[in-house]
Amino acid sequence: MSLIGPYVHRIDPIIVSVAGVHLWWYGLSYTLGFLNAHRSLRRRRDHLDFSLRAVYELSLLLAAGVLIGGRVVEVIFYEWPFYREHPALIPAYWIGGMATHGLLFGGMTGIWIFCRLTGRPFLAVTDALAVPAAVIMGLGRIGNFIDGQIVGSVTSVWWAVKFPDAEGFRHPVVLYDGLKNLLIVPLLVLIERRQLPRGVQTGSFLFLYAFLRIFVDLFREYPTALLGLATGQVLNILMSLLGLALVVVPLWRRRCGAPPLPAAPRAGASAPLPAAIGWRAPAFAALLIFSLVLPSDWTQDVPRRYGKRHPGLEHSALYPQIGPEAKPP
Repeated sequence: MSLIGPYVHRIDPIIVSVAGVHLWWYGLSYTLGFLNAHRSLRRRRDHLDFSLRAVYELSLLLAAGVLIGGRVVEVIFYEWPFYREHPALIPAYWIGGMATHGLLFGGMTGIWIFCRLTGRPFLAVTDALAVPAAVIMGLGRIGNFIDGQIVGSVTSVWWAVKFPDAEGFRHPVVLYDGLKNLLIVPLLVLIERRQLPRGVQTGSFLFLYAFLRIFVDLFREYPTALLGLATGQVLNILMSLLGLALVVVPLWRRRCGAPPLPAAPRAGASAPLPAAIGWRAPAFAALLIFSLVLPSDWTQDVPRRYGKRHPGLEHSALYPQIGPEAKPP
């Protein structure tokens, strides 16, 4: 199949089905992202003064925060009318529904909990995870595209894509956003090498991610919600301002001669491997496996339109029967 010229999307979003349970390419992007963050923490363990136990604890809280935050923001900001009628389905991740901004907010909440429990400075930890965060956001967008989700506006450009459930050829806006996220990585590496004050790396990630997404989302079909802006664009603007503040304030403090923030407290010596990590390693592995059952569609899309988008595909055995529209046509 040639990729030169407009492309008709026919990619199977499912890696494999096991006992009627689908494992999704989109879910795999979470698994790979969490593994990347964990490996990054292990590589930087000496720099961060982390024990192996601390690495697993942070990996667990980060992954849990990402999964919970993505779900909560999706439910509250994007799909509340549906979940108000079906509150028991809010924790049913396998029916679809994760919000990108919620992934970031949830991940930062998980890091904040870890820092509160261990007495470590929040911005020192978020700085260390800025690059892995950009990687996971890039991988997630590739997963979105594989599932044919999040379409752009109609266009006649040669790289346009015909998505399964959209009329006409569209901008592949998720690929634009994914490429943008991955291009942030080398910029963050350069910023990190400059030994700037604590928080600048975190702020740079938030600003670059959200500010550039404002322009990417101009190619996306969004319903307006607040002051004539889409909900996602409002969140982009707020995140950009937060990121800008985290860049400007530490640099301004250094310019004014303010003392640097205190160094991170040293971690205690690591116990032998089994005693150090205990249940944490299998719990983290369980989250990695659980992520594989996550489809990328909005909840309403899966039961109402999935049969049309992928006619030969039956619903996962995990999918509940919400109503008559739950079965593919």
